[in-house]
Amino acid sequence: MVDIIIIGAGPAGLSAAIYARRASKSVLLLEANTFGGQIVNTPDIENYPVAEHISGFEFATKLYTQATNLGAELKFERALEIKEEGGIKKVITAKNEYEAKAIIVATGAENRKLGVAREDEMVGKGVSYCATCDGAFYRGKPVAVVGGGNTAIEDAAYLADIASDVYLIHRRDAFRADSASVEKLKTKENVHFILNSTVAELLAEKKLTGLILSDKQGNRTQLETQALFIAVGRIPENKCFANVLALDAEGYALAGESCITETAGIFVAGDNRTKEVRQLVTATADGAVAATEAVKYINATA
Repeated sequence: MVDIIIIGAGPAGLSAAIYARRASKSVLLLEANTFGGQIVNTPDIENYPVAEHISGFEFATKLYTQATNLGAELKFERALEIKEEGGIKKVITAKNEYEAKAIIVATGAENRKLGVAREDEMVGKGVSYCATCDGAFYRGKPVAVVGGGNTAIEDAAYLADIASDVYLIHRRDAFRADSASVEKLKTKENVHFILNSTVAELLAEKKLTGLILSDKQGNRTQLETQALFIAVGRIPENKCFANVLALDAEGYALAGESCITETAGIFVAGDNRTKEVRQLVTATADGAVAATEAVKYINATA
């Protein structure tokens, strides 16, 4: 048995491991894919305090090295289930069963994709899922946002103060976003609404140069843009832990800034929990908070 099992070795999970080990608790990290999470695909991080202009891969590697140098153990196994038996928490993977006194779920959230050709290839080369992360790279340039919810509207409003023109593409003629936010966005002269349309193709050589759009009648038009910000939703990785985590309608784990869940001894950290801001800096902050609360829980129940 270890003191704390952390499910997910992204920025939140690795930060939690650092704080837990500094509190002299034994830590096992379980990661389904590779350490670092989605940040490894970011070519240049500009908005993390102090670590200006660092690649996502370098950032993740430094976090991983710091956590493992402190004594955290990492195993590449996908966690399939969490069980509680007599106060002991168990994490079931495809290969093993592990026991812990406390668990931190830091599985993150996957960006929902458009499903167009070359989408994965162009991430970091004009395609982005985070306007606040990458918008500054396109200052004074034309950009596009696709989506119809609050995130898409907020992204377009944010980019309107940076880009020369913002093209908001939505597959319907009405938005799911708050009407007040939509009306406010309409007052911005450099925001252009393209409704009843979808992105059919990405035009690119080494970088994105434009889009092919398709309307409901099948008519296709070309739009010149240097960036496409995709805001069609995210998928939190919580479903298989619903027996111990209360989830909201979108699947996010219900937890406040304390990262404490309704199940004693189980905590959440990062983009998989309910929160207003999902950024690298808030993920690492969650990791620190969740680990601190887990240590308090272990010490109180010893």
